Amino acid sequence: MSNAQIPDKPALEGLEQKWDAGWSAAGTYLFDRDAAKAKGRAGVFSIDTPPPTASGSLHIGHVFSYTHTDVKVRFERMRGKTVFYPMGWDDNGLPTERRVQNFYGVRCDTSLPYDPDFTPPFRGDAKSLKPADQVPISRRNFIELCEELTLEDEKAFEDVFRQLGLSVDWTQTYRTISDDTIRTSQLAFLRNLERGEAYQALAPTLWDIDFRSAIAQAELEDREQQASYHRLAFHKGDGSGDIHIETTRPELLAACVALVANPADERYQPYFGTTVRTPVFDVEVPVLAHPLAQQDKGSGIAMVCTFGDVTDIIWWRELDLPNRTILGQDGRILAEAPDALVTDAAKSAYAEIAGLTVFSAKKKMVELLEASGELLGVSTPFSHPVKFYEKGDRALEIVSTRQWYLRNGARDEAFRDKLIALGQGMNWHPDFMRVRYENWTNGLTGDWLISRQRFFGVPIPVWYPLDENGDRVEGGVITAAAASLPVDPTTDVPPGFTEAQRGVPGGFEGEKDIFDTWATSSLTPQLAGGWQRDDELWNLVAPFDLRPQGQDIIRTWLFSTMVRSALEDDRAPWTDAAISGFIVDPDRKKMSKSKGNVVTPADILDQHGTDAVRYWAASSRLGADAAFDPQNPTQVKIGRRLAIKVLNAAKFVLSFPVPAGAEVTHALDAAMLATLDQVVRDATKAFEAYDHARALEITEAFFWTFCDDYLELVKERAYNQTDVGQASAALALRLALSTLLRLLAPVLAFAAEEAWSWFEDGSVHTAPWPEPAGIDGDPAILVAASAALIGIRRAKTEAKASQKTPVARLVLRGDDATIAALHLAEGDLKAVGRISDLQLVGGGEALVVDAVELAPEA
Repeated sequence: MSNAQIPDKPALEGLEQKWDAGWSAAGTYLFDRDAAKAKGRAGVFSIDTPPPTASGSLHIGHVFSYTHTDVKVRFERMRGKTVFYPMGWDDNGLPTERRVQNFYGVRCDTSLPYDPDFTPPFRGDAKSLKPADQVPISRRNFIELCEELTLEDEKAFEDVFRQLGLSVDWTQTYRTISDDTIRTSQLAFLRNLERGEAYQALAPTLWDIDFRSAIAQAELEDREQQASYHRLAFHKGDGSGDIHIETTRPELLAACVALVANPADERYQPYFGTTVRTPVFDVEVPVLAHPLAQQDKGSGIAMVCTFGDVTDIIWWRELDLPNRTILGQDGRILAEAPDALVTDAAKSAYAEIAGLTVFSAKKKMVELLEASGELLGVSTPFSHPVKFYEKGDRALEIVSTRQWYLRNGARDEAFRDKLIALGQGMNWHPDFMRVRYENWTNGLTGDWLISRQRFFGVPIPVWYPLDENGDRVEGGVITAAAASLPVDPTTDVPPGFTEAQRGVPGGFEGEKDIFDTWATSSLTPQLAGGWQRDDELWNLVAPFDLRPQGQDIIRTWLFSTMVRSALEDDRAPWTDAAISGFIVDPDRKKMSKSKGNVVTPADILDQHGTDAVRYWAASSRLGADAAFDPQNPTQVKIGRRLAIKVLNAAKFVLSFPVPAGAEVTHALDAAMLATLDQVVRDATKAFEAYDHARALEITEAFFWTFCDDYLELVKERAYNQTDVGQASAALALRLALSTLLRLLAPVLAFAAEEAWSWFEDGSVHTAPWPEPAGIDGDPAILVAASAALIGIRRAKTEAKASQKTPVARLVLRGDDATIAALHLAEGDLKAVGRISDLQLVGGGEALVVDAVELAPEA
């Protein structure tokens, strides 16, 4: 990168393509391993970059948060750090599978054989297809389509990020479905299993009946749903009357295992330890006490079913109740009645609901209760929160399944305390985000469910031995050898077996489940940093310096990564976490695809230019939400104006030649540079504190003073080769330009680079961060001269004269200190105002123009 020709008309258009190509050719952002080794770990700045989900398109929120990271990274690079700035792509998981289904019009059927010649029915939007109309294909065919589409998405994502100017090292990328990733993820799991941190259990599971998969606590969200209370009569065991309960889920009555009331509730204290009989099914169940029962909810006593909600799970576990699951993984009532239903009437009633969906079963159960006279009333519908998978369309159900879990502190107080302590040992930006992490950690109700009943993901590397009847050996698990990773148990064979023994008595069965996507994404530091693959790199970058991310995934990505690092390395995975706020629409609603208010970044970048969009993003502090109105993006327009002004100001400054041996000798020039020294100190301090918005605010304010006031004040002197102060002005302008371009470079990445190329070799982004020049000047002189210039301009405007109009006499009156300062800039004030006789009068207060006489020819 050598000096470039200054264009006749500087413009922002085309700079993104020009400089992206230039940076790539020069290797500007490549991680220099030799430099890192020479400096040691303290000289490296490493970023655990968020891998965006490759399932569609990027949105304006990505532009917002990734710019925050890039601004900090560029600052650290200019401060002399060797930067490790990788990029990952989060390929696997439910969002990718849904996108493939909706794009190609297919669904996975594991019973089908592989078709090497399969052609998907669609290659575009197939969302309108009902699931039943999607073409069933084999697991391998489905995975191939997932691979195909994610690769296309990732290329499109990279193009947008390059246009955004992210200073990523594009040779340091990873995919969460590559062989290296699968090996790393499987190896970490096997180490967890070996240490007893991973385990398998048959337990109640939050289940999405559309995705047919288990869902973890961290993936839940509450949505308001309509419901009604149904008042039912349970009959006391001694025949003395009824106990009335209210439930929103009468369809689960056959799964009832107890009634529960608060131990302090005097109404039910006489019944604790007794039994009642359920309506319709006539099953004897106990009446028990538990503090989670709410005295003011319904009738104050609850029906415990296996399982209606997460509270049922707690009661079932803590009160040691039986499991009478009646709901299947397809969301329908199971055909076989629970063993507790022993009478013919009970079995007959159950047959009425068997095979029905939850909705239909509720309707039928209400009919049965009405017929028996045990339905005492139905409340007016009301709205209440119901658990959903965050990417799902139907309320979750709870079914009993065998799943893999990872210990996360929910049932281990010592480990939970360790996670809290590690969080407290980190720097959070902003600091209040730490509380969200702690609240989540302290509020966990169960270990981390890491297995999923899906297809496109990292296979769980285990097999199960089969007994002489072909059934799984209870508790038996065959693990893969570390040296054999990566493996796929559905196609690979465990140690000591042959393929002929798959699925036969005395043989083995491969695990079909895959890891939850967070179980892989929780290892992003290990994936990017070469853990157990490149020890030298790992020791240079880990623990990472920065985890940047959104606030909505503190409970998922940040927490899960902390868990894996604590289990594996007994430390936090980073020193700092930078949490971005949300992007909201003009009505202050969070932008999301489900709300239909998402703005895609490509059009905004094309229309306004990248630097304008980066300016908008960098103007918001970490943790603060930012509104974006695509119809009137005011802050973006301000950013564009600033970027254009940088180019024009740079061209103007560079038009003044700097004589050899020039020195800063003029008081006004020294005042400007002394003021700029303080800007450098303040902006540096803000960047160090992760307050990029403050750094930009400080720099931008000075830049406009520099352009609107100082540059106007000294331009006549800088032009005049015969003026003794010309060299001082030209040098001061050049020094200020160099400093300002470096201060603005983290935000206005393209405009700063373009202007820098007109007079300096190399990239501004690898130039040293500016330090205070130490010029001995009095900033009060610049303040006074700027105020005087404003007064002169206003006087001409009020006289209805142009700013170029000559002035015969002008009197400025102010306090003595201000007038003394103005005497040191008198020549520049006379030149810029075209003033023949400038009189500076002390003894006043605020600076005012006391008199103005335009030149006779005016």
